[in-house]
Amino acid sequence: MQQRVNVINIDNTKLDKRKAANNSLSSHVKGMVERYFSQLNGHETSGLHSMLISEVEKPLIEATLQYCGHNQTKASKILGLSRSTLRKKIDQYDLS
Repeated sequence: MQQRVNVINIDNTKLDKRKAANNSLSSHVKGMVERYFSQLNGHETSGLHSMLISEVEKPLIEATLQYCGHNQTKASKILGLSRSTLRKKIDQYDLS
């Protein structure tokens, strides 16, 4: 008998394992990258990795800081970053 596994989605809804695979952050990212490639119309591109990381990292840091009441020590712990790395990223993304 197969056990049904519930997964909490980003919007805090419960999904079964099959639906979760289609509604995960990684599936959304993959879809957006595929859309980006389709819009290139044969033109070359570069720097995709850094562009994508910054598009995800900035809102991740913003939301975490808001969640922690802008307490950098708590935010760095949640993010798994050192406080100095978090401060560098706050400066990098002009989040101060």
